[in-house]
Amino acid sequence: MVCYKVGCQFDFNNKKIIMTLIETIAKNWKLEAKLEQGRYFYNYKEVQTILDNERCYVIGRKGTGKTAICNYIVKQNAFNVFSERLSFKNFPFNELYSLTNVKFTATNQYITLWKYLIYSTVCKLMVTNQSIDHSVRDQLSKMYPQNDIKQLSRKVSEWTSLEFGASVLGYGGNLKAERQPIEKQIPWIDKVDVIEDIIIRYCDKSKYYIVFDELDEDYRDISNNEESIQYKNLLTSLFKAVQDVKCIFAEADLDIMPVVFLRDDIYALLNDSDKNKWSDLKIELEWNEEKIKSMLAYRISQDNNPEKGVMSFTEAWDCVFKRGSIAYGNEQSKTMSTFDFITRSTQLRPRDFIKYIQACCEISLEKKEKYVSQETIKYVDRAFSNYLRNEITDEVYPLIPEIDNVFQVISNIRKQKFTFEEFSKEYLKYVELGTIMQKNINFVLDTLFNFSVIGNENKYQTGRHYFKYLHTNMTYNINEKIVLHRGLLKSLQIF
Repeated sequence: MVCYKVGCQFDFNNKKIIMTLIETIAKNWKLEAKLEQGRYFYNYKEVQTILDNERCYVIGRKGTGKTAICNYIVKQNAFNVFSERLSFKNFPFNELYSLTNVKFTATNQYITLWKYLIYSTVCKLMVTNQSIDHSVRDQLSKMYPQNDIKQLSRKVSEWTSLEFGASVLGYGGNLKAERQPIEKQIPWIDKVDVIEDIIIRYCDKSKYYIVFDELDEDYRDISNNEESIQYKNLLTSLFKAVQDVKCIFAEADLDIMPVVFLRDDIYALLNDSDKNKWSDLKIELEWNEEKIKSMLAYRISQDNNPEKGVMSFTEAWDCVFKRGSIAYGNEQSKTMSTFDFITRSTQLRPRDFIKYIQACCEISLEKKEKYVSQETIKYVDRAFSNYLRNEITDEVYPLIPEIDNVFQVISNIRKQKFTFEEFSKEYLKYVELGTIMQKNINFVLDTLFNFSVIGNENKYQTGRHYFKYLHTNMTYNINEKIVLHRGLLKSLQIF
């Protein structure tokens, strides 16, 4: 017997409260993928190319699903699958900057470091692999203890110390490699080739995923030239090291699979003569409406009745949202679907939809609605606008530290569509007052366009707008009108 109550059901047979679909979404859907349950992960075809070792660079904007994919890969542990996340959240990057190999040119000086971290992580995973000869695992465990829970920064300090591995790799050590044993105290650089040989000699046919995550921690004000150059060189070396490692172990017929996750705006800053070749190994996370609908149908189905499989988008959407259109416009004379109304406020990122729908369900619970109403969707639109502004502020800040003042410039114009001249006139007032230091207006507008804060209106077709998130190859056109993204209107008090 099931008794229906406001916001929940009570199953008298099993004596437990059953949450309604609205309540489940309100409580369980999270912006941070790490906090969500694994059942929500939407496994689209691009993910399989990573698992199959076809792609190893995952590039995308904040909110496009990088962390969700990362979590999914890290959870791929099985009897012949091993994985480890190397998170650089709160990592002291200055420690990495000091670990160069001066034999190489600037953009290659950190390749040796990254290979060493990859190899050390593989050896650490080999210790847990019962298929590896126990005598080899015993020796490796002296270097990489199985229950070692130190933070990555402490591990890097330990692994790069002179004494590290001396009892195993040094003269008298029991673990043999192709190269000569090393001295008891020797720089970590000279251990890289020895450990590489050990992996080639003793590793089995299992899959080893080494995931590099949260590398944007040191992406701050890029106008700081010296630190910016070091940061870009560090990341460029990482991409080269991963490519090198894949080639080395492909020849040895071993599945050593490092994977790099990086924001697209940071990736765009990297310059290298071979960068174009990286495209063979790269995935760019891009979403369209159909893909978003499939993702939402999957998530809603997981909360509604997963045993029955994935519903169509229409079925899933009707389980959450009240049927009917939303009126809009100055006199509310126009209508559009509830999905389209939400979509126009987003930048077609999974995170945007998760935030909007979760907030709708929270309000519906307070209002004791069985389905999310059109009035609730409109009400949430203002709060979502503030969320979107905050998300963009976090992304743009390293490039334009005065982004809040730039937003105020746009707010002062009081229009969704405006010209370059209108923006320049208002912008220069702030420059003259000294509240905005960046004098290059074209740089500011290019940056706002690249983050889809603004778009262009086709000068030959009024009402046709171009935004970067919809047209990835587009660039800002100074000769066309500027259009502010609709999702920012309320947060900038433009109605």
